[in-house]
Amino acid sequence: MKKQYKPTRLRRIFNISDIYTVHYFEYEKNYAFKGESHDFWEIVYVDKGEIEIDMGDEKHVLSQGHAVFHQPNEYHNLRANGIVAPNLVIISFSCKSPAMDFFRKRILPISDIEKHLLATIVKEATRSFSSPLDNTFLEKLERRKEESLGSEQMISLSLEHLLISLHRNFDGIRRISSTLKQGPDQDLLGNVLSFLQENICEKLTFSDITKAANTSPTTLKTLFKEQVGEGVMTHFTKMKFAVAKTMIREGNYNISQIASHLGFDTIHLFSRRFKQIEGMSPTEYGRSVKVVFEEDTQSFLSK
Repeated sequence: MKKQYKPTRLRRIFNISDIYTVHYFEYEKNYAFKGESHDFWEIVYVDKGEIEIDMGDEKHVLSQGHAVFHQPNEYHNLRANGIVAPNLVIISFSCKSPAMDFFRKRILPISDIEKHLLATIVKEATRSFSSPLDNTFLEKLERRKEESLGSEQMISLSLEHLLISLHRNFDGIRRISSTLKQGPDQDLLGNVLSFLQENICEKLTFSDITKAANTSPTTLKTLFKEQVGEGVMTHFTKMKFAVAKTMIREGNYNISQIASHLGFDTIHLFSRRFKQIEGMSPTEYGRSVKVVFEEDTQSFLSK
């Protein structure tokens, strides 16, 4: 007997079929964009440095590793801070999904997975279009005569994946923060976290931290387990690696120098712990959006 299979049409939360621009900019430290508004969405990601942005009646400082969304018809401008020359990924696109309401005037941190999605979008844009990605005045992307198979679809899929990932991660952060208790324990936790941040380059022991907090080892262990979800020393190591990732991306120091700066006895210990926690080696992490984009672009253009 022949079975009567019935299909299930897959639901789409985000559907992106039109893209206006894909940019990777390396601005001067004093760059300023006078501003504009347009009837489509725009995402601005800071790959290096920081920028100051205006979003209508709101002003913000956008730091490395963060992205801002500009909604359709929202006036916006940006400027460098005059100290660090920023690198930016800017993508503008059309999406009519009601779920896009979530991104209105939203500033969000970008995870490693989302960073690689941005890299994929930039990479596939170089495969799809001949237009230079650093042209500020670009109004229309010009297709290559011979583009890579499916490259435009990869842009759409990666951008949709990025939007879903950002939405999900925000919900996760919100759930975690809503479970934190208020009261004296929060004061103790805040004091300990501030102490760890102030001594991020030191070789602190658990005993050092309990003495500085003027509390018992049991109290501190219980506090971190209940409110942070991990041990004190594990969290301190993760804080160190947050600094390490910034230093790696800035590219001013090699891995050995970064390890020494953050209080690790050897580069081997630093690299092993980094991979255990981050899931990749420090060198692998160093492949930022800019690095991935440049490597893939050079490989593609050399063919």
